Amino acid sequence: MSETYSSIRSRLWIGSVLAALLTACTTVGPNFKPPETPAPDDWSSWNSAGSELARSVGKPGSPQSRWWEAFNDPVLNELEQKALSQNPDLRTAALHYAQFRALRDVAGSQQGPDVRLQAGMNRQRQSEYAAGDRVLDIIAPDNRDALAGALSAPFTQYQAGIDLSWEIDLWGRVRRAVEGADADAAASAALLDQTRVSIASELAGAYVSLRTTQRLAKLTHDDIAAMRERIRLMASRRKHGLVGDVDLERQRLELANLEAQLPTLLEQEAQTKNRIGLLLGLHPGELSQMLATTEGANAAPVLPEYTLGLPSELAARRPDIRASLARLHQSTAAIGEAQAQLYPSIRLGVRAGLDSYEAGKFGDWGSRLWSIGPSIDLPIFDGGRRRTTVKLRELKQQEAAIDFQRTVLRAWQEIDDALTAYAAEQQRQQRLALRAQSSAEVYQLVQARERAGLTDFLNVIDAQRSDIQARRDMVSSQGRAQAQFIAVYRALGVLPSLTEDLSGNEERRSQ
Repeated sequence: MSETYSSIRSRLWIGSVLAALLTACTTVGPNFKPPETPAPDDWSSWNSAGSELARSVGKPGSPQSRWWEAFNDPVLNELEQKALSQNPDLRTAALHYAQFRALRDVAGSQQGPDVRLQAGMNRQRQSEYAAGDRVLDIIAPDNRDALAGALSAPFTQYQAGIDLSWEIDLWGRVRRAVEGADADAAASAALLDQTRVSIASELAGAYVSLRTTQRLAKLTHDDIAAMRERIRLMASRRKHGLVGDVDLERQRLELANLEAQLPTLLEQEAQTKNRIGLLLGLHPGELSQMLATTEGANAAPVLPEYTLGLPSELAARRPDIRASLARLHQSTAAIGEAQAQLYPSIRLGVRAGLDSYEAGKFGDWGSRLWSIGPSIDLPIFDGGRRRTTVKLRELKQQEAAIDFQRTVLRAWQEIDDALTAYAAEQQRQQRLALRAQSSAEVYQLVQARERAGLTDFLNVIDAQRSDIQARRDMVSSQGRAQAQFIAVYRALGVLPSLTEDLSGNEERRSQ
């Protein structure tokens, strides 16, 4: 009865100690507080451009996640759909995010006890002259060899039991580790979003470049045809002595220079097709039919108006800002994790099982064994390693804070650069449009004069070539304007979405 009472009293005492320890648990280290991210009241406040380069603040409302649909190009829409579902870089980033989620689960597993079931059977023989046999020399020196021989006879040992080990998180080391792992997972999720933004904008930019190159190639073909007709007419006039050899050779030289531009355009077209194919994870030539020049591809592209949303939403939208903020959070949590190493750690151990050297007695009550009790690990001297580690983590946290500030500043710079470039190209395009209109009118007037016999056909060809050059400059400007429109949405960090993966995005964000 006294033994039972003593056992119960010991267990009550251990439980009381554990309850007191758990009550006294605290979390050392600084708590993370997100820094303020300044933002202007409107998109026109933070602007380095002068008043001569006025830019639009866009349409009201939130930016569209499928912003490329504003171009009204079904081929581009289909390419974006494929790229955002099968791009290799995007799949790799998704795997990286899954890895960080798994690492977070590993860190979280430290909050619970470690329970193991162990069992074994081994045949063994002890040495007759083991250190433990020295007692035989004392209690039975005359019969020592006989007793040692009997004790060292081979036997089989049967063991089975459960071991439980649990570190009491007194100072929040494990909690800070989990907090840091959550921050790492958040940073990886932001980088996954950054990959999505990059893939969508890079694909749209490559597609715009491809269509611009194809339109320029067609205009170059038209210009070459006009130039050849001009040379034919001049050659005919030279036979009659109306044109000199020098003038004719100058025209042939200009034709050669013009024809030399065509292979470069065809090379750019092929390389851009390969670039688009790589973004979709396809081999060269697989998209040739889909990306071939069509009548619609030669039409003037749509230049839509953008939607910027609220400036205060930029920090929450841009993936690089969210990733930098998560890294700052992780470095802050790492300080507390390092500070917890300065204090003693207590681990509770429990073991219960059976141990017998006779198989028939293995399940008997008398073969039971158990042990319970805490163990303490108190750091006394380590040459300053732990305190230096804390200092190192504090320095890394300061570096992460500076990186966050730089990331925010860079984001606003990219926004201003993109909006300014789009405004500048729009103004340039307006002037080029007037030039193209004037060139077309001149071409029509010269054609009318030639039909009336008031001028020769050479002047018609010259007017035609001037019209082609004006249209070529207009096409280049339209391509740059589309590229700047894409740059605006990339700078905004708008996360592209597809119909079939919206649920997956919501699940990832909720995590």
